[in-house]
Amino acid sequence: MSLSPRLVSILKSIVVWSFIAFACLPLVQMTLISFVATLPTAQVEVGTLTFGNYANIVEDPNLRSAFVNSIAYVMINILITIPVALPAAYAFSRMSFVGDRHLFLAFIAFRITPPVVLTLPIFQLFSALGIVNSVFGIALAHCLFNLPISIWILQSFISAIPKEMDETAFLDGYSRAGFMRRILVPQIAPGIAVTAFFCFMFSWVEVVFARILTTTNGKPISMAVNALFGFQTDIGLVMAVTVASMIPGAILVFVMRNHLSRGFKIGRV
Repeated sequence: MSLSPRLVSILKSIVVWSFIAFACLPLVQMTLISFVATLPTAQVEVGTLTFGNYANIVEDPNLRSAFVNSIAYVMINILITIPVALPAAYAFSRMSFVGDRHLFLAFIAFRITPPVVLTLPIFQLFSALGIVNSVFGIALAHCLFNLPISIWILQSFISAIPKEMDETAFLDGYSRAGFMRRILVPQIAPGIAVTAFFCFMFSWVEVVFARILTTTNGKPISMAVNALFGFQTDIGLVMAVTVASMIPGAILVFVMRNHLSRGFKIGRV
């Protein structure tokens, strides 16, 4: 006996919404715990609903510094990676030279290298340059791993644009830099948004370089959360910091939602 189309549609909706509810359950639980006092204090008892966990984030200088450092990593990373990756992606897309494909594959191979393998040479190099234990040093290390994937993403978007657009712009008197700034960048804005999104994701959650290249200064939010665990862990505070750490990502997705949507659709095609 075949099911009616309406019944099939209802069953599909039930399955989809059940999966969404299951996927969101940890997030809901984490958010609820962030408003609960999990350690006894003079003001509140364990299990009491409170905004104290979020107040502790603002009052704790280490947590405030960690948030500022993580945001600085992301901003420096994006401001360095995209301007460097864009000309390289244009060269791989529009120009042919000896070893171009091999060089492109070498960039991708470097990206899939585990970061922990390169921590020692990077630490030695940054020590010689005097940028260990600094925000700029960690951000620069992030750029090394974000640059290959950024070139790959931008190259695919540039290749989707007809070469005739370049030729027409050059005939109209545009220089190569002027063409890229005034015509190419607006055309590949979704690709730039996707690239910035991946740069954000890597820098915001990365812990290997943060652990190796920082001792006192420049610790990101991931290291701050790790430092909260101890003999007597305030789980409510941990959950509050985790929820707060998701806010910048949510803001980024909301602000760039149109470009991200178009970018992922283009990438899928």
